[in-house]
Amino acid sequence: MSVTIRRATAHDEAVLVAFNTLIAWETEHKRLDPAVLTAGVRAVLADPARGFYTVAELNGEVVGQMMITFEWSDWRNGWFWWIQSVYVSEPARRSGVFRALYRTIERHAAADPTVIGLRLYFERDNTRAQATYRAIGMADTAYGLMEVYPLPGRDSHVS
Repeated sequence: MSVTIRRATAHDEAVLVAFNTLIAWETEHKRLDPAVLTAGVRAVLADPARGFYTVAELNGEVVGQMMITFEWSDWRNGWFWWIQSVYVSEPARRSGVFRALYRTIERHAAADPTVIGLRLYFERDNTRAQATYRAIGMADTAYGLMEVYPLPGRDSHVS
């Protein structure tokens, strides 16, 4: 069984929206507003400055995704690529799909001299995901994550 990795295109919008819907439910038990999510996926697909999606295919079917967004580090004079919106469909899990997505992103990042590292965040209770990330060579950091969301007076579009 051979996994093919490629950049997502506008033709992948429906599956990206579906996978993001599943991610939100599986990881946080949140229901996303479909119109907001679709607009968000469409915005990334239309504007490379926002990021990009990479998808994994098995036998011509998209079975996994990974979105990359960018963070500039003035301290290090380079870009961190943030791995986000990771999803592998249930039947394709534990078959190397995530590893293939990750290794492809890692190779692309390493080939770009302006990219200095890869980062991701995860749910604290998702120990399986954390073990997977450590197994591919990622390490815990001293940083935590805090947020103000939604901003006062704005709707979260999540329930």
